[in-house]
Amino acid sequence: MNKIVLKLGGTIMTLFLVVLLPLGYVANQIFTNFYYSQVQEEIGELSQKYARTITSLEDETIIDMFKNLAELTNKEIYIIDANGKVVADTGIRIANLTDEDISQLEEGQSIRKKFEDSKAGRTYLGSGHPIIKSNTFKGSFFVLASINDVQEPVQKIRDLLILSAVGALFLALGFTYVISKKLSDPLLEMEIATREIAKGNLDIQVNISSRDEVGSLGKAINNLALETNRYRSNRRELFANISHELRTPISYLKGYAEVLKKGLYQTEEERKQYLTIIEDETERMVRLINDLFDLSKMEEGKIDLQMDAINLIDVLDTALLKVRIELDQKGLMLTSNIDRSVPFIDADGIRLEQIFINLLGNAVRYTEKGSINVIVWNSENKVHVIVEDTGIGIPKEELPLIFERFHRVEKSRSRELGGTGLGLAIVKNLVEIQHGTISVSSHVGQGTRFQLSFPIAE
Repeated sequence: MNKIVLKLGGTIMTLFLVVLLPLGYVANQIFTNFYYSQVQEEIGELSQKYARTITSLEDETIIDMFKNLAELTNKEIYIIDANGKVVADTGIRIANLTDEDISQLEEGQSIRKKFEDSKAGRTYLGSGHPIIKSNTFKGSFFVLASINDVQEPVQKIRDLLILSAVGALFLALGFTYVISKKLSDPLLEMEIATREIAKGNLDIQVNISSRDEVGSLGKAINNLALETNRYRSNRRELFANISHELRTPISYLKGYAEVLKKGLYQTEEERKQYLTIIEDETERMVRLINDLFDLSKMEEGKIDLQMDAINLIDVLDTALLKVRIELDQKGLMLTSNIDRSVPFIDADGIRLEQIFINLLGNAVRYTEKGSINVIVWNSENKVHVIVEDTGIGIPKEELPLIFERFHRVEKSRSRELGGTGLGLAIVKNLVEIQHGTISVSSHVGQGTRFQLSFPIAE
């Protein structure tokens, strides 16, 4: 049997015994005292009635009648006269009747005590009552009950109590076992699950139906397995994506470097073309590595931000200026509705510019004709920025995934469009670590809109 069942069971049984043993002792004392009191009360009433009823200590008929009554009631009688002489008895001799007892009886008071039989050596519960006739003390009438006779029903009651206690103990053992198993089984299941998780089996789930702390722990373990599995899948996917992203430019670099090394070109123009390809692929690799480095630092919380009160309009103007050449090359129109009086925000100017360049660059990259629109306004203690385009749009089912690393909607055009698949993941992280929010809406063939919100600087 496992240790936790023993510990739980032992604890519960100890608590049960701590309650049961004193309770049994108290119950035994109550029943014993009650029965002794009942017997004492009974013989007290009998001795009083007999003492009042007896008319003569010399009449043998009356004495015999009381002896018969004693036999019928299973009691012993002992009658003495005023001088202490025994008038009648049922075969017993009281050995411990003292002068003080006689004096108390002569004064008309009854006595109750344990009496010793000098003949048989037995002990009796007894009650003596004075016999008063014409205001004269004539003697005493004693009614006695054997202690053994009294102890017999008391012992039966005690046996019943012990039997009940043993039954309750076995019932408690069964109850304790069930409760211990009920409490320990989920913990043991969770122990097995955590060991399996440690071995790498992340598909395991703990079946916990309770809503208490144990259930919460089970759910936490399930969530841990799920998140660890997701992390492992993401890491595997990340490595696969990085390998894929690096393989292509490295292949280009190796191939065209060999062409140039072996002189497998015919004209100077062709040589320059190969060098341009090598340069472009090198820039692609540098951009990918820089993006990975930035994303890694942001996810680990190690990126350094120079937070200050920033004029968002100035940063946005700089970003627009840098993408102006790409806009002109594609013949796209830039429209804006910018409130230049918006308040400052708390942000890092360089990282804020990186956000805008990424969003504007994406808008230009995925828009073949039409325009890029930028809107800025403030409300409810926040400054809002919208960057929207009239590009190819994003399918509805892809929207929840676009902020994930290496996720591309147009995978077949990734080489042509030149993205690393990390831009939007970086944007989301940069926005959030600067206490902002970002949301996206899109319609296929109509365009995409990104909305950012930043709290106003205090």
